[in-house]
Amino acid sequence: MDMLSKLQAVEDKYLELESMISDPSVLEDMTRWQRYNKEHSEMTPIVEAFREYKKVCQTIEDDKSMLEEGMDDDELRHMVEDELAEMRQRKEELDNELPVLLLPKDPNDDKNVIVEIRGGVGGDEAALFAGDLFRMYSRYAEAQGWRVDILSSNATELGGFKEVSFTVEGYGAYSKLKYESGTHRVQRVPVTESGGRIHTSAVTVAVLPEADEVDVDIKANELRIDTYCASGAGGQYVNRTETAIRITHLPTGIVVQCQDEKSQLKNKEKAMRVLRARVLEQAQQQQADAIAADRKNQVGSGDRSERIRTYNFPQGRVTDHRIGLTLHKLDFVLNGQLDEILNGLITADQAERLKQVQ
Repeated sequence: MDMLSKLQAVEDKYLELESMISDPSVLEDMTRWQRYNKEHSEMTPIVEAFREYKKVCQTIEDDKSMLEEGMDDDELRHMVEDELAEMRQRKEELDNELPVLLLPKDPNDDKNVIVEIRGGVGGDEAALFAGDLFRMYSRYAEAQGWRVDILSSNATELGGFKEVSFTVEGYGAYSKLKYESGTHRVQRVPVTESGGRIHTSAVTVAVLPEADEVDVDIKANELRIDTYCASGAGGQYVNRTETAIRITHLPTGIVVQCQDEKSQLKNKEKAMRVLRARVLEQAQQQQADAIAADRKNQVGSGDRSERIRTYNFPQGRVTDHRIGLTLHKLDFVLNGQLDEILNGLITADQAERLKQVQ
């Protein structure tokens, strides 16, 4: 099926959904109505672009016919020629936009995310950079109008994190942040280095779509729940009540723990959010591996062991290795200005997916 046939099929389905949404029998069933309405809303950008495309094509044909018939009025002819040039340019733009709109949508794109940052090679310096990345993502989320909530953390005395996990809640959070999974490398002179030597450290980032209870069926008898006393950085805070929670998902062996809240119940709720996300991620990864064991797209596999970006402090440079993008804007990036990098990754991802469907 060619692109225009696919677009026409989408518009036909859109009109069918429009009719169903206003059907009294469907209105009585709120679950069905919400499902149809969501599908209809998701199709709206495609249908609007297709309808504009058809109007543009018709205008081009009409203008060509008028010019071929000959026009005595020079001013009117120039107007038609200008309009024809403008419509041809818009058609070219839509020719590029429409295939992207037709690409299958990632079902997780609209979801909130759980981000896990862990210091890797580099000890204290890696932990400090994990703190820098946490602040970078927090500032980016704030600029998007998203909400950040820490789920668990293991802080160091120098102000970094051995590990920190947090939620980012907001429409489309996963669609942007999913490209951040992988190993982030930092090159700089550590605050603990007296000789002025540049060290290289690494931090791993995992971005998981937050799973709803309906996405993952976790039974109570599949869980082992342990409680223990929480302790803070450097032993400065010790809670003698067993409020910290460790949950083991027996079928997969996944273990999560949370101790940041003073309430055992709240720690359990947060731990379950992380557990559901990790179980969902594992199931989706196994499914993806089964479908295409050797597939790796241009922006990387999302494997946490894969080095995706380098932050070079002496040169004020950030390089994303997946798309070969280098920006001499390190301070801006660490302040949460990630749009230029993320837009480049989205464009590269779309280009790779388009190659695979053609």
